[in-house]
Amino acid sequence: FFAEHSIADLQGHDDWWLGQQGRLTEPMILDEGATHYRPISWDDALTTIADELRGLDDPDEAIFYTSGRASNESAFLYQLLVRGLGTNNLPDCSNMCHESSGSALGETIGIGKGTVSIEDMHKADLLIVAGQNPGTNHPRMLAALEKAKNNGARIIAVNPLPEAGLMHFNDPKTPQGVLLGGTKLADDFVQVRLGGDQALFQAIGKHLLEKEAETPGVVDRAFVDAHTSGFDAYAASVSGVTWRELETATGVSEGEMRAIAEQVRLSGSTIVCWAMGLTQHKHSVATLRDVVNVLLLQGNIGREGAGVCPVRGHSNVQGDRTVGIYEKPPATFLDALDEEFSFSSPREHGFDTVAAIAAMREGRARVFMALGGNFLSATPDTAVVEEGIRQTNLSVQISTKLNRSHVITGRRAIILPVLGRTDRDTRGGADQRVTVEDSMGAVHASRGRLDPPKKDMLSETAIIARLCALVFDGRDNAPQTDWVSLENDYSGIRSHISRVVPGFEDYDARIQKGRTFLLPNGPRDGREFATATGKAMFTGNELEYPHIPEGRILLQTLRSHDQYNTTIYGKDDRYRGIKGGRRIVLINAEDITDLGFADGDIVDLVSEWEGRDGLEERRADAFRLVAYDTPRRNAAAYYPETNVLVPLESIADVSGTPTSKAVIVRLERRA
Repeated sequence: FFAEHSIADLQGHDDWWLGQQGRLTEPMILDEGATHYRPISWDDALTTIADELRGLDDPDEAIFYTSGRASNESAFLYQLLVRGLGTNNLPDCSNMCHESSGSALGETIGIGKGTVSIEDMHKADLLIVAGQNPGTNHPRMLAALEKAKNNGARIIAVNPLPEAGLMHFNDPKTPQGVLLGGTKLADDFVQVRLGGDQALFQAIGKHLLEKEAETPGVVDRAFVDAHTSGFDAYAASVSGVTWRELETATGVSEGEMRAIAEQVRLSGSTIVCWAMGLTQHKHSVATLRDVVNVLLLQGNIGREGAGVCPVRGHSNVQGDRTVGIYEKPPATFLDALDEEFSFSSPREHGFDTVAAIAAMREGRARVFMALGGNFLSATPDTAVVEEGIRQTNLSVQISTKLNRSHVITGRRAIILPVLGRTDRDTRGGADQRVTVEDSMGAVHASRGRLDPPKKDMLSETAIIARLCALVFDGRDNAPQTDWVSLENDYSGIRSHISRVVPGFEDYDARIQKGRTFLLPNGPRDGREFATATGKAMFTGNELEYPHIPEGRILLQTLRSHDQYNTTIYGKDDRYRGIKGGRRIVLINAEDITDLGFADGDIVDLVSEWEGRDGLEERRADAFRLVAYDTPRRNAAAYYPETNVLVPLESIADVSGTPTSKAVIVRLERRA
């Protein structure tokens, strides 16, 4: 395959075509100046990588990306490799999706995770699903929502688009789904404008406080007085916001917002779920603080059927962070790591995803290595990312299939093929299992059962263990352990994790026979909050929302229904009725007319960003306009095709998450 297809040829194909070519089965190298990848042995490939890492003038010249696909075992070894080398340059997919969640929750409730279990979802009185489309992005969640609904819960969907998966669910595994037409999920649909979610939750809080003033008992004063701080400042903040401004920000009438707030008032237990619709705006952290504020008012943290529920996409995006994939690690984690492996890990913070791209663009990074994922297609400002990757001396991809990140390379490039999670991984004479942590903080084990596509293929865990042995051989201040033993028996890795990461005590025994265990969660388990005040924190947040210039629209990037993250399974979007193409823009029919176009016209999208040197523009060519039920002057288009429009410097306050749900664009007619 690689002899037949040059790099130039592969660059002419899209992610869908690349992903359709099948499994990668042997290591490949692209030599400097070469036109084709060629095969390379495992030993030579790993030695080449190790030599490049050992030859760096400064460890910070290397960048190590992690996809949420990585298991706890491989992620833990990966961060150990990076810190043993002497850097914290560990950007990951969290930086681009739920970093805003972690920032807001860590500040307000003392833990950067959700506080609910799957059983809590089944027992909730009310679930608000905001900025999330579980039908495509989190399909397993639909079954939990259906069970909650059957148990009497009400569900409110908050989204600019009326997504099919929010409205109705036909479960093919149940008689109800097959024979009876499934379950109507959403009792109410709030079609909020892009970026208007903060205003909606401020409206809910404002209504609850007004009702409390009329008839005390709406606010859980016992909880507020015993377990929170900052209530008065929050109450003063929302009382100063007018209903007219809340209507402007949301595009929703005062009456409709009050009706939603009344459901919150009457609920005995409320859960708020969200995803990237809330996290990828400039004011995302403030928005999520206001989500927490609403839940704190009625004591909906730390009791059954209630809490915060940020819903992650990849199978282990949360677990990777738990076991150390973080560019800003806490000192307690590093201290435990140092004691376990008898070395001194670096304390200076590393690059997150945006900073890593900037470092590559500026020529400050010599090596880029990715543990899974499709970095180039997941990141913003595509042209800048391509420029940065090409400036590295070596780019390394640890992957199961081809994607765009394999064809935009450093001066040299190596592909290391790996076993998938469903492939049998036999090491040391035994089939190995690996673990992940889901969005609810539950740790699950899995063991592959399928025959690998080639006998000598390695797992991510085995590759990293071998690489550690090569990089640390004879190196001063290197982690001390038996790398061969860890490569051949993953239970040894779990033993190390159990002594470094709180909550993993007796790790290996607790996952035997398919068992699942919950990690400790202070807010959920005992209403304990590791915040600056030792209590859950109300916060007063200035209302923010996008202001769209005349003649422009606000674009959000999103997935089609035949796509999962950056993996594209087909060119259709079944639930939205789109056939045969991905370069489309979903836009309000009246906006199409007002802007002088017609449904079906082909246009160029030009984003506008006020940068340090004045107005900057980025262009994505040849998109078809599709009239769709969206709020006025709000539109949507698929990524990765529109990532090129998202400026690298356009990031959320505090968290640094790219603002992929708030891109100012103009439409230009094709010549």
